[in-house]
Amino acid sequence: MDGSEHAETAPKRRRPTPQELATGLVHLLDVEELDVDLYRGARNPGGKGRVFGGQVIAQALQAAVRSVEPDRIAHSLHAYFMRPGDEDFPIIYRVERDYDGGSFSNRRVIAMQRGKPILNMTCSFHRQEKGLEHQFKMPDVVGPEDLRTEAEIFAELKGQIDERLYKFLTRSRPLELRPVEVWNPIDPTPRDPVRNIWFRVGGDIGDDKLMHRAALAFASDMALLSTCMQPHGVSWMTRKMQSASLDHAVWFHDDVRMDEWLLYSTDSPWSGDGRGYNRGSIFNREGKLVASTAQEGLIRIKD
Repeated sequence: MDGSEHAETAPKRRRPTPQELATGLVHLLDVEELDVDLYRGARNPGGKGRVFGGQVIAQALQAAVRSVEPDRIAHSLHAYFMRPGDEDFPIIYRVERDYDGGSFSNRRVIAMQRGKPILNMTCSFHRQEKGLEHQFKMPDVVGPEDLRTEAEIFAELKGQIDERLYKFLTRSRPLELRPVEVWNPIDPTPRDPVRNIWFRVGGDIGDDKLMHRAALAFASDMALLSTCMQPHGVSWMTRKMQSASLDHAVWFHDDVRMDEWLLYSTDSPWSGDGRGYNRGSIFNREGKLVASTAQEGLIRIKD
């Protein structure tokens, strides 16, 4: 008998519960006040490499919110990414109070790491009022209960994915995504630049409306850029593909519950010159349009 039969195996790491992940998201999107209009964003525990752009946008929004009167609600934000964020360092947010009028307030936020800006964002706030109303109709798609999660779809492709990448794609996340149209990023085939994905936070994140809007800003950077890749039969996993968000905009039309199912319907009217333009509409289960998004990103095949 050799000693291998008595070799100890490392205990399997417990996956966090959906509520633990939701609580972690709330902590991640909160910001710490360092001085007047100066904040520090929390680091993503276990994060490696490049910081997710939605995290920077959401934390910048949270910093801007702190400088505005409570009766003014964020209705839009426009952000430009300049440098990739590094998970090894905290992010500092400086808020500039550019304008306060009778109905609107405007804030500019600069996100910095190691003394250099990584994102500039302008955010507009509006005192709520009644107005003329209309909206596009929500697409008629299958409900989330009848769809597989993104992690379950990747589990079927396990043998085609490098082990390290597979662990990343199936990692525990606070957001649950259920694609209506299954798209294989490992072996993509050309298709129309249209996508529909149901998403929600898997646990309770409380009743703070501002936190729900920050969580929506966080989620809005997911599944958007890849829409403009679909007609070309490529994805962010394609060899020699270089992709990155260049700018990002969100318009908040109504209050939202991020712990309830939302439909993210995206399309891409154009791509060219190494860039792709994408649009998104976010609906709640009742069919109300609660937010709209737009993003231009880099999609470049490197020589």
